[in-house]
Amino acid sequence: MGANFSVWFIGQDGSNGGSNGFKLSLQSKPTLGDLPEGCVALVLGHFDPTEICKLAMLNRAFRGASWADFVWESKLPSNYQVLVQKVFGYYPGDMGKREIYERLCRDHSFDGGTKKVWLHKRTGGVCLSVASKGLAITGIDDRRYWNHIPTEESRFCTVAYLQQIWWFEVDGEVDFPFPTGTYSLFFKLQLGRASKRFGRRICNTEHVHGWDIKPVQFQLWTSDGQHAASKCFLNETGKWNYCHVGDFVVDNSNVSTKIKFSMTQIDCTHTKGGLCLDSVVIYPSVFRDRLKHF
Repeated sequence: MGANFSVWFIGQDGSNGGSNGFKLSLQSKPTLGDLPEGCVALVLGHFDPTEICKLAMLNRAFRGASWADFVWESKLPSNYQVLVQKVFGYYPGDMGKREIYERLCRDHSFDGGTKKVWLHKRTGGVCLSVASKGLAITGIDDRRYWNHIPTEESRFCTVAYLQQIWWFEVDGEVDFPFPTGTYSLFFKLQLGRASKRFGRRICNTEHVHGWDIKPVQFQLWTSDGQHAASKCFLNETGKWNYCHVGDFVVDNSNVSTKIKFSMTQIDCTHTKGGLCLDSVVIYPSVFRDRLKHF
C-alpha cells in the first residue's frame, strides 16, 4: 500500500531502548492517498458525475483517477460520438472523455440559434430547447397581436408575448439524434408580462384573458408513428409553467428522431391574450414530475 513504517523501541520507564523490554509503535498509517489510481477509478465509476468532481478534490490519487476515460465513457450518452459531431461539427479525437462530458453540459446552439442542447450535469441525460423564434406562430409578424420582448428569464434572452388574438396556434418540429430512452415534451409558458422595478420582479397581468373559457390543446407526433395529446385551462399567473404535452420513446439512437408538436386554442367565439411563450423543451422523462404542470 506504499505506507512507511518505523519502529520505536521504548523502555518501560519511557526511555528509548533499554534492557527492560520494548514496545512496537507505528509512526504512520496508510491513507486514501496511498490507493492506486486504477483502484480509485473503479470506485469512482459508481458515483454520478457531480460526485466524481467533488471526490477529485480529496487528493492527488482521486484527482488523477477522475480523468480516466473509462469512468466518463460510462457517463456519456450511448451515442455521444454522434452528438459530438452534431454539436461541435467535428469529432475532437485528442479530447478526453471527461472534457467531452464537460463541454456537452454547456448550452450549444444549432439551427441558426433557435435551438439549444445540453447534457444534464448529474445524470448525463440529453435536454433540448426550441426558442419561440424557432416556432411557427400564427400572426407573429403582426404587432397588433404578438411582440418579441427581451428578458433575462429566458435561455434565449427573448420571449414571444401575445397581446390579443382570436385564433391561437403554435407549431414546431425538431429533428435530433436522441439517445435511447423515454422523453417528455413541454411548452414553457407564463400568463402575464414580467419586468423589473427598483430591482424587484413584477408581473403585469392586465391583458390576461380568455384562457379559462376553453382549454388549450397540445399534441406531438414522432417520425416512427407515436402520438400524444393533452389539454388544460391556463389559469396560474405571474410564474413560468411547464405544460406537459406528452412522452415519446426512442429505441434507436443511431438515427435522428423527428418530433412535431403543436399548441392550439382556435375557438373564435372569444379572444385570448396576455401570454408569454418562452420555448418548447424536451427532457428525459425522469424529470417529468418535477416540471409537470398538470
